[in-house]
Amino acid sequence: MENKAIVCKDLTKQFGDFKAVDKISFEVSEGEIFGFLGVNGAGKTTAMRILCGLSFPTSGEAHVAGFDVYNQQEKIKKNIGYMSQKFSLYDNLTILENIEFFAGVYGVSRPEIKERSKDLISTLGLEKEAKKLVGGLPLGWKQKLAFSVAVFHRPKIVFLDEPTGGVDPITRRQFWEMIYQAAADGITVFVTTHYMDEAEYCDRISIMVDGHVAAIDSPSALKKRFDAVSMDGVFYELARNAQRTSD
Repeated sequence: MENKAIVCKDLTKQFGDFKAVDKISFEVSEGEIFGFLGVNGAGKTTAMRILCGLSFPTSGEAHVAGFDVYNQQEKIKKNIGYMSQKFSLYDNLTILENIEFFAGVYGVSRPEIKERSKDLISTLGLEKEAKKLVGGLPLGWKQKLAFSVAVFHRPKIVFLDEPTGGVDPITRRQFWEMIYQAAADGITVFVTTHYMDEAEYCDRISIMVDGHVAAIDSPSALKKRFDAVSMDGVFYELARNAQRTSD
């Protein structure tokens, strides 16, 4: 598993007779921006919860940052960052308090928190807002701050669940500049998104359909394989293939 941030082999999660994740296999290299795509109910959130150490698989194998998802979940959690579209910051805490709280949770020392908090707030241009409640920030700023908090402890991998949902196109581009910088710093980025233009920003993409990995490759290779001019076209062809199979 040298130079591999994530390794999955036949990973399965079953609820009764229903297989939410059905024998998925893939690898993610260190420093890679890996897109994990699929419609609601495709199984991507269930798979992400397993990889984040929040749920046990039914069968199969997976290692995250070199740790086993069955018996090293706490070590996984210490080596990753996580950002959710729905909940990443506390609205009733200030910007500085949010940074200090989550940095503490991730185990960053107090001297480091003090020094790096000042640098982060300066980088984001939020010096005048540092002591204001996060609840008063525009959504775009919340998301950029949430991402910064998720990588504050310099994790090996950061998991981003629909990180740019609901923000304007300009903020989305700025957010992806932050993702590129994190990857350049050696952080592996595992991201889910329903924006097809964002899928093309990834180094490689895995597309989930009904619990299976239906396709995995670089955006350019997938477009060539399905004779599509965009990732929307790739999804359309995969949906048609899935429909033919079910018929």
